[in-house]
Amino acid sequence: MAEAAIISEGLKKYYGAVHALDGVDIEVPRGTVFGLLGPNGAGKTTMVRILTTLIPPDGGKARVAGYDVVKDAAVLRSVIGLAGQFAAVDETLTGRENLELVGVLYHLGKAEARKRASELLELFELSDAADRLAKTYSGGMRRRLDLGAALVARPQVLFLDEPTTGLDPRGRMGLWSIIRKLVQEETTLLLTTQYLEEADVLSDRVAVIDGGRLIAEGTADELKSRVGGEVIEVVVADDSHLQLAAKELAGLGAGEVQVNDTTRRITVPAGEEGPALLAATVRRLDAAGVAFTDLGLRRPTLDDVFMALTGHAAEAEPAGNGAPPGGKAPGRGRGRGRRQ
Repeated sequence: MAEAAIISEGLKKYYGAVHALDGVDIEVPRGTVFGLLGPNGAGKTTMVRILTTLIPPDGGKARVAGYDVVKDAAVLRSVIGLAGQFAAVDETLTGRENLELVGVLYHLGKAEARKRASELLELFELSDAADRLAKTYSGGMRRRLDLGAALVARPQVLFLDEPTTGLDPRGRMGLWSIIRKLVQEETTLLLTTQYLEEADVLSDRVAVIDGGRLIAEGTADELKSRVGGEVIEVVVADDSHLQLAAKELAGLGAGEVQVNDTTRRITVPAGEEGPALLAATVRRLDAAGVAFTDLGLRRPTLDDVFMALTGHAAEAEPAGNGAPPGGKAPGRGRGRGRRQ
């Protein structure tokens, strides 16, 4: 049986008193998509930077594509690709020149680099803009060019660190389509994201990381089963009524009430008694004088899972987790493993 594409055992990284990673174990089979899910500062980018040899771990060990990330760092860089949170393209070059440059850096030879650049420009629907300067590209086009650059050398393992951050819904959907094509070619992908829907749609398995620790792992359906049955979702009209509504609904369902202060959304696990509890929810809120703008019954999402596990939404930014002193999370810059 072939070794997994990515293996980490007890991976640790500290920034002073902050534990960016505090003993993380993962195993990613070859040819699959592994979603690493968590809020900003949870440790996702730190994990990627260690696995792509950009920073060393302070404890534990990891292997990618069969290579130790510390001992075999030089050779490992030749078989992986990395697309970070910010498109690392040279704005003074055209799209084609950006891709050809990466090919030359990978020692593909000029002819092969030119051929590979054309293939990727077509794949990412950039052929019409191939000879325009990258500084004229939209954010979505730059993101696609950046992902194309990560694929120039046909990496065995591709790391995508929040690849759709800052994209509009159409741009995100387009990038999802490209990621699906890569999976069909049996590329192994590790995808970090704070978007629950993204992890749900793209990943074969999902790991939830919070405060530098892995708190849950499984398929999306396995994680959703932790919530159980359907959930009632209420959006309260007035911020001042949010805690009152949560108090009134406490004990109504099959589990703990979850409150999202940002969206004024209350989620109540309903188990198998959804319709009956929906009517009871309306009666309780009306009796308490709580107005609401939306009320419905639906299946659990990964957001419900995350709220149940951590007590906050994945898009929240917890203070102090995964960031070095000074507040800036590690790995937010423009570094790229493939160019080292």
